[in-house]
This record gives sequence, C-alpha cells and structure tokens, in this order.
Amino acid sequence: MKTNRRCRALLAVSLNLMALLFSTTAFITTHWCEGTQRVPKPSCGKEKKTNCLNYGGNETANETNQNVVHYSWETGDDRFLFRYFHTGIWYSCEENINAAGEKCRSFIDLAPASEKGVLWLSVVSEVLYIMLLVVGFSLMCLELFHSSSVIDGLKLNAFAAVFTVLSGLLGMVAHMMYTQVFQVTVSLGPEDWRPHSWDYGWSFCLAWGSFTCCMAASVTTLNSYTKTVIEFRHKRKIFEQGFREEQNFLDQEAIKYFRERSVQSVTPAGEVFMDSAGVRKSKDALSLWPLWLLQGSSFFDDEVHQSFGL
Repeated sequence: MKTNRRCRALLAVSLNLMALLFSTTAFITTHWCEGTQRVPKPSCGKEKKTNCLNYGGNETANETNQNVVHYSWETGDDRFLFRYFHTGIWYSCEENINAAGEKCRSFIDLAPASEKGVLWLSVVSEVLYIMLLVVGFSLMCLELFHSSSVIDGLKLNAFAAVFTVLSGLLGMVAHMMYTQVFQVTVSLGPEDWRPHSWDYGWSFCLAWGSFTCCMAASVTTLNSYTKTVIEFRHKRKIFEQGFREEQNFLDQEAIKYFRERSVQSVTPAGEVFMDSAGVRKSKDALSLWPLWLLQGSSFFDDEVHQSFGL
C-alpha cells in the first residue's frame, strides 16, 4: 500500500513539474501565433538590390528628384513582400525587411482598446495559474518526501489536489481569453500589422500541453487520496466486524459459563410444603434464584471479568 501511494505521488509530482515548465516557457516566449504579413516592397537603392521595386533608370537621380514619375511593371502580389511574424502574450515580432534581424513591439499596444481589459485579465490569470502550480508542486513534494504519517500525507494530498484543479481552471480561462483577443486583433488591429495568414505556434501548444499535464496531475492526486481513504475504510470495516464477532463469542461463552455455575451452586436442601390440594411439593434454591441474574445482568459481567481475568 505504501509503495503504491508513493508511486502515485511521484507520478503526480512529475506531471505537475511538466505543467509548470511548459506554462512558464509559454508565458515568456513569443510563438503563440505565427504567420506572414503582406507589406509593400521598398524601393531599390544602393544598399538593397533584391526584394524591392526597381523603377528603372538612375536610382540615385530618382531618389534625389521628387518630381520624377516612377513606373513599375510588377502587379498584384508581386508588389508585396510576405514577411514572417510571431506573437506572444507580451510582444509581437516581425522580420525586418530593411535590415537583418527582427523588430518587436508590445502586443498590448497592438490590441484594440475594447480588448485590452480582456488581455490584462488573461495575463493575470496566467500569473495566478503559474503561482498555483508552484503551490501545488510544493505540497506534493512535502507529501512525497517529508510526510511522517499517513494522515498528514492525506491532508497535504487533498490541499495539493485543490490547488492543482484551481490552477488548471485558471490556465484554461487564460488561454481562451488570449485566443479571443488575438483573433479580434487580427481583424481590428493596425493596418501595418494585420496578418495575411497565421496559425498557432509551439508556445500555444506548450500552453495547452501544460493544462493537460496539470489536469492529469490533479486527477492522479485525487485518485491517490480517494484510494487511500477507501482502503482505510475497508480495513476499519473488517476490524470492526471481527471485533463484533469476537465480542459476541465472549458474551455467549460468559452466559453459558455462569448458567452452569449457577446450577452447580444450588443447594440440595429444599423446603417442603403442602399446596391447597394437599400435594406435597418442594421449593429448592434454584426456583428462588433471581431471574434477572440468569439473563446476563451486571453481576454476571463482573463475574466474567473476574473469571476470565479481563
């Protein structure tokens, strides 16, 4: 029983630790959603010769003379670049088409004003989710390594299960609120940011993987608590049943013993008298023996204890 409890507790701790690592990684990374943005190609110049609009002629003269009319034969999507971008809870980063690297800006500033409140609620829920995971993980570790008795372990187990379930619910709500905010921002966000195509990234998968591990840890913890309680109740029931059977056996033996002893203690002498019909009868000591004494009174209980040394 102790080995099974320890294995279940170790499994719950492992799942909780995975949930904590996944959620922390997802919270600080910027790959919840990723895709491409369609932006106009810049004009070609001395430093940029590719992925740009070449209007022909002398680029230097065209750049200095603002009255020159520029013509380009590129039409449709050829006039645009599709740059890669990725977005997280805190920042949105996109590829820099004019230089190497990426440029990032706050996703909170990109979100529409009507959705900023929901986004802040999502951030707060994510923080509480991680904090409750830490509390649940600490309680599980205490139960696994520092629990001195089964009762103390059950108490820690119950509190850990409660905190883990609450953290899972907060995490689920936080992920759903962020998804809603992002979808609204795709439609109502700034023109220079709106994605042309997008999909969920690996940070989003880590976030929901964290939720899955969290709920699995809570179910494992509740299962360990419930199974331990059921085992204790079953053993208690067996003990009480055996105790009652032993008590009934002792009671029957005591009554039988004292009835035999009472019969043996009757004196052979009896009182002879005549009834109204003139029939000669005798009344011995057995007929005068109190009925309550033969029915297991407190007197017999005292005798049982004295005789059996109880």
